[in-house]
Amino acid sequence: MPKLKSHKGASKRFKKTAGGKVKRHHSGMRHILSSKGKKRKRHLGKATLVSDGDLAKVKRMIPYQ
Repeated sequence: MPKLKSHKGASKRFKKTAGGKVKRHHSGMRHILSSKGKKRKRHLGKATLVSDGDLAKVKRMIPYQ
């Protein structure tokens, strides 16, 4: 059985945790930050977990991470 190729775009965006979950970052922190509130920017800057509906698809894209 040949090795699976990782989806390079997904491997740059997602990381697996030790427990098998997948971490991701929020969008919306690149520009036009002056119109966003402090609390919103603070929460957007932190990583979160991939939702259950997308987890299987993301795990297939990053098989060896």
